[in-house]
Amino acid sequence: MEILLGLPKSSVTMARARDDRPESPRIGMYDIKLIVFDWDGTLMDSETQIVACMQAAIADLALESRNDEQVKNIIGLGLHEAVAGLYPEADATLVRAVADRYRVHWLAGDQPSPLFPGVEATLQLLKQEGFRLAVATGKGRSGLDKVLRETGLAPMFDATRCSDETRSKPHPLMLEQLMQELNFAPTQTLMIGDTEYDMEMARNAGTHAVAVAYGVHACPRLQRHAPLTCLDQITELGDWLAELDSLNAPDLQLRR
Repeated sequence: MEILLGLPKSSVTMARARDDRPESPRIGMYDIKLIVFDWDGTLMDSETQIVACMQAAIADLALESRNDEQVKNIIGLGLHEAVAGLYPEADATLVRAVADRYRVHWLAGDQPSPLFPGVEATLQLLKQEGFRLAVATGKGRSGLDKVLRETGLAPMFDATRCSDETRSKPHPLMLEQLMQELNFAPTQTLMIGDTEYDMEMARNAGTHAVAVAYGVHACPRLQRHAPLTCLDQITELGDWLAELDSLNAPDLQLRR
């Protein structure tokens, strides 16, 4: 299937191929077939909820306080790694205790965080164009399953991997397992995320990476890891993929 160019800007529309069968598209010399999304800060605007749950867990255990910026900085890591980042001197028992209290608050929440504007439409169009989609997240399995149920997005993804099932970002194992499960090579895989942990994981796994500028880490921080581009909103992804088809790989540069 061939991606057609000349799409209107600010649109997520990608022209359909000459036949309607959902074959994997070939994106220029990059041949991207699998797109892996981070969840928090990339698909879901959950920063406020995550910070509130962590602050509540810290208060439950009467620990030394951490400000919201410190908590925001560890979003994207596995839960145990995030707690250890906030409290480097904590032993394994304390790390587990904070993680357990965090889960209690997260799972008790009855008001799910919103998806970023255009997420569902973008995922639907990518599926229609034949891309395989996956999630690689620092969330635990119970947390991801909860938000997939609440948003109704579970059918969009061919595979998901959570930090309590594998190694935390930025270790590459999470991405490697997804590629193995879905039978794609690193050169066929694109990782999309909002933190430097996502960018580092992509580099460690040998995949391509795209950053988003609306999440936890600012674009200048993400640019240090040389993503292919840094998107201001997820709805730009369709146009960017279409534009990529017109570029030669050696000429591709970060555009912001």
